[in-house]
Amino acid sequence: MTRSDNLDDYIDAVASALALPVEDAWKPAVHANLAVSLRLARLVDEFPLPDETEPASVFAA
Repeated sequence: MTRSDNLDDYIDAVASALALPVEDAWKPAVHANLAVSLRLARLVDEFPLPDETEPASVFAA
């Protein structure tokens, strides 16, 4: 099973769990969006931060 198949299975499972209709015509776009989102999330997750890093202060406009 390829990574692409796993992502397609995940999309089908989540759509089913949420009772969210996902038409077959939409699946390539959903797959592409999720693949990009996961790739960007991996970059954030892998970014090294030292233990002494403090959270940013709250910005209010």
